[in-house]
Amino acid sequence: MSNALRGRASMRGVYRRVVCAARLVIVGLLSSVAHERASADAGVAPSIALFYGAQPPVSRLREFDVAVIEPDSGFEPLRHKSARTAWFAYVSVGEVTPQRSYYAAIPKAWLVGDNAVWGATVIDQDAADWPAFYVEHVIAPLWKKGYRGFFLDTLDSYQLVAKTDAARARQERGLVAVVRAIKARFPRARLIFNRGFEILPQVHSLVVAVAFESLYRGWDQAGQRYTEIAPADREWLLGQAKTIREQYRLPVLAIDYCAPADDACATQTASRISAAGIVPYVTDGGLQTVGTGPARAMKQ
Repeated sequence: MSNALRGRASMRGVYRRVVCAARLVIVGLLSSVAHERASADAGVAPSIALFYGAQPPVSRLREFDVAVIEPDSGFEPLRHKSARTAWFAYVSVGEVTPQRSYYAAIPKAWLVGDNAVWGATVIDQDAADWPAFYVEHVIAPLWKKGYRGFFLDTLDSYQLVAKTDAARARQERGLVAVVRAIKARFPRARLIFNRGFEILPQVHSLVVAVAFESLYRGWDQAGQRYTEIAPADREWLLGQAKTIREQYRLPVLAIDYCAPADDACATQTASRISAAGIVPYVTDGGLQTVGTGPARAMKQ
């Protein structure tokens, strides 16, 4: 066989291997999609934990499908890669505290109100350059550290300063722009909303889950105490959850609060949340301990 023929035969062999590998990849992707769809149809939602302490207990958090971490804790997701657990960074959108590294770079004109209970400042979501700033100063550094998921908090803080329908509409338009800017820069970013009910009609396709706090048990930051949730407030949240599940086909997470030593409270509350068809996570008021999630997560 001539060198030319050997070269052609070699190329045909390479071609066959490439095609075979491509087919395997496609089959794998289709199988993954089929599995995700089957899981969705079966009502299997991801277990989600939130831990905002200084030293995340990695082994315990790996019991969950998703673990939301306070990124200023120094946790390095690249050092703790897991086949099961996705590490999400907690990020605040509507507010900022002086402790954040990007606080000093925010133009003072964008700081439009205060949330005294949490020692935070409300940010004007309608500022023209805010979406680009947020992606560059908040999301991009965390992406570089290895986070591929983000838990977007304080999505309703604008309501502290926007008191008319027109003002609220402007703030909501800004929030939508922030979410879209994140996905435009990082298309593979996975986003979980904490509330954000008002903007879901516009961006639900960019979100993987929606959370809210205090379905049965809450935490009163000002009074530093655990509380029972009023039935009217619970029914309103259950209505929001129903819309999210049925209209947008997204998993819903309820984050409730019990004293860290009160195992009975945590177990009972998680069971009540699960019975409502919602993913439970019950933890302490400061999210400094690993809480109670779905029974299937805690048994693994």
